[in-house]
Amino acid sequence: MPNIGFIGLGNMGAPMAKNLVKAGFNVTVFDLNPSAMDSLAALGAKKASSIASLAADNDILMTMLQTGGQVSSVCLSDDGLFTHAKPGCLFIDSSSIDVPTSRIVSQQALEKGLLAIDAPVSGGVAGAENASLTFMVGGNEESFNAALPLLQVLGKKIVHAGQAGTGQAAKICNNMILGISMAAISEAYVLAEKLGLKAERLFEIASSASGQCWAMTNYSPIPGLVENVPSNNDYKPGFTAAMMLKDLTLSQDAAKSEKLNTELGKTAMNLYQQFIDAGNSELDFSAIIKKIRGQ
Repeated sequence: MPNIGFIGLGNMGAPMAKNLVKAGFNVTVFDLNPSAMDSLAALGAKKASSIASLAADNDILMTMLQTGGQVSSVCLSDDGLFTHAKPGCLFIDSSSIDVPTSRIVSQQALEKGLLAIDAPVSGGVAGAENASLTFMVGGNEESFNAALPLLQVLGKKIVHAGQAGTGQAAKICNNMILGISMAAISEAYVLAEKLGLKAERLFEIASSASGQCWAMTNYSPIPGLVENVPSNNDYKPGFTAAMMLKDLTLSQDAAKSEKLNTELGKTAMNLYQQFIDAGNSELDFSAIIKKIRGQ
């Protein structure tokens, strides 16, 4: 089995790396948080002393980071992955970042003789823990085919979106839909309450009518309507409001770069910004219903 170097052991990266260890891969990890590396080492992973050493010793390099700037620094700096990676090494970036940075990083990888894909995910922490993520993959066919067996260990659905950057484009567009949808159904539930319609009855009706959507039937912001959702657990994430704002901001940056006006995406972004400014960044994004209620 190939040796895997994994960088970024946050809420998503840590369970993904754990699943690779459980699947029997030789995994080496690196993170700025020593305790995160210790947790993986307790399961059988190795700890890298630096990004450079991790790159030199592994056949597949995988990142799950916060921003395009972090991905660029980890990959392209003098002590970064691409300087020290083996020829023909496969690079997989599962971070959610801007399309231009993703394409630059991919092009630099190819020029270094590496294979590369952008492979952001959908499914949240539960999907990462249960190895049921959806991967949206951008990159050439050779890189996609090389990555597919590994991605199938971590996810249930893997879609090749197209060339480099299209995985990120898919993630940005998908989460713009999700952010808008969650705000919309939250407004509908609050309006229903004001009009004397119980949430249970609205759910029963809308979930089998034209108002049905994924956020309604799979990720209800109202407790007790759907099993295993953050609203049942005081809105513990899940997928934080801060991460939703990040993706909505990416969508608006992309829209601006293409001279496209996406009013609903902009409104959702502003709504989440206000919610986070009020101190709610670490609540699940479905807690946006609290703002709509005026709490």
